[in-house]
Amino acid sequence: MQDFGSNLSFSLSATMPVFATMCVGFALHALHLIDDAFAEKLNNFVFRIALPVLLFQDLAEADFFAVWDGRYVLFCFLATLLSIALMSAVGRFLVRDVPARGEFIQASYRSSAALLGAAYIENMYQTAGMAPLMIIGAVPLYNIAAVTILSVTSRENGGGKVDRALLVKTAKRVVTNPIIDGILVGLVWSVLCLPLPAIPAKVVSNIAQTASPLGLLAMGASIDFKKVRGVLGPSLAAVFCKLVGLCALFLPVAVGMGFRTQKLVAILVMLGSPSTVTCFVMAKNMGHEGSLSSNAVMLSTVLSSFTLTLWIWLAKSLGWI
Repeated sequence: MQDFGSNLSFSLSATMPVFATMCVGFALHALHLIDDAFAEKLNNFVFRIALPVLLFQDLAEADFFAVWDGRYVLFCFLATLLSIALMSAVGRFLVRDVPARGEFIQASYRSSAALLGAAYIENMYQTAGMAPLMIIGAVPLYNIAAVTILSVTSRENGGGKVDRALLVKTAKRVVTNPIIDGILVGLVWSVLCLPLPAIPAKVVSNIAQTASPLGLLAMGASIDFKKVRGVLGPSLAAVFCKLVGLCALFLPVAVGMGFRTQKLVAILVMLGSPSTVTCFVMAKNMGHEGSLSSNAVMLSTVLSSFTLTLWIWLAKSLGWI
């Protein structure tokens, strides 16, 4: 292994600015400088505008044929699919209450991959790099699986029936997802080698630069420890699977397949970043109680700063990044 001190310094420099920005958001909320409504609007802006523009910019400025890696996208898709299947089996064993089981499964596999994937890679490599390709492989599947699982396990949809109308509606949401659309437009722009004039390029760059800081501030402002209540055991199990278990299973496979540097960091974030706040929103909107989802989001968001630092330190020490 390489020098312990330099590797630890590299790992902390990769994760601590991200965590510190979230802490600033938390502090601003505690000081009532950011309220819940404003934090929600920030999240909305980052999701619908800033992050899609950032991902578009990184792809539009890249050589498509040099950047595209179908093998990598396929790995992200299969790792996500296997994670969902595995968490479904674990949930069946650990959580007897069916609606709570649906929340457990979703919180265990569904990462904040889009925002944190871009934030961590941009912080380490000054570009979102491989985050768009990872998002293509994982995020659409996240959404489709979440709706299916929550629909099947919802008390309102008794008997385990899948609401086909809801599935169709979700498929439309995936197709019109701003992040996916930003990536697709960026890919087309890159394939066609279209120019980006100086003034529009500067506007795109200005908006793109707001994605990570505003998204992290909003994420920090959304943390509310008062919401951690009930079903703590299954919540902690979901957090362990999300931050440790999936990384321990699939990261060695990714390394064995030859993925390194930005690609490996994107996979690490896909597997080991905290449960996305969308878990709670979707669970509540689909007839679930929401406590388990809320707990998992809050706890994984806080603890991920430590676990991701350890994963990055390990990867750096072994010469993988």
